[in-house]
Amino acid sequence: MARTPIVKHLTNTRLLKEYASWMYCEGCNQTIGYLCYVTYDEFDFEYTCNCGNTGHVHIAFAHNGSPTAGDEALAEIKNRLCCPHDNAPLVTVLGKNLQEYKLSVVCNQCNTLYQNTGDFRGL
Repeated sequence: MARTPIVKHLTNTRLLKEYASWMYCEGCNQTIGYLCYVTYDEFDFEYTCNCGNTGHVHIAFAHNGSPTAGDEALAEIKNRLCCPHDNAPLVTVLGKNLQEYKLSVVCNQCNTLYQNTGDFRGL
């Protein structure tokens, strides 16, 4: 059965599918990342695209209790940011199309909140 988000807020951004898959900047239609379908309970992503557009994605599903703040960094496997506990892929950020971003994501297996940022200006 498909999950239904309790929060879904998109600003200047569109998703290929209902609550995951490829993310696109609405300013230039460039791909900015890929959000995995079944591995997260909450995703919050703010970014500035190379075109100058600023966007925001916030999607949340119901989950049990408050998440635990993660002390570990997200594991980077190939081009994916993954849960460091089980290496489940959570999100891919396409830095070549972004100036900067910040994200937080809750893994639905370990109920841990991870945060990450990137600044690609001047690279």
